[in-house]
Amino acid sequence: MKARLDSELCAGISGIELADLTPEVVELVSKVPRNQVPDMPDRIIAATALYLGFPLITRDHKIKFSGLQTIW
Repeated sequence: MKARLDSELCAGISGIELADLTPEVVELVSKVPRNQVPDMPDRIIAATALYLGFPLITRDHKIKFSGLQTIW
């Protein structure tokens, strides 16, 4: 399964893009309210969406109510 995902990502046809954990994303983690999104991995994902200017596709109610633009 991983080999197929890697192949699709490299081919650029999946519609998915890997995002690096950049210093800018790390800085934005502090803008995601810890009291509303307590899990660090979720805050990193939310900060990445903020940095990229993308809405976040999630069913996580904590993230949805944090004020971030979400879909789903």
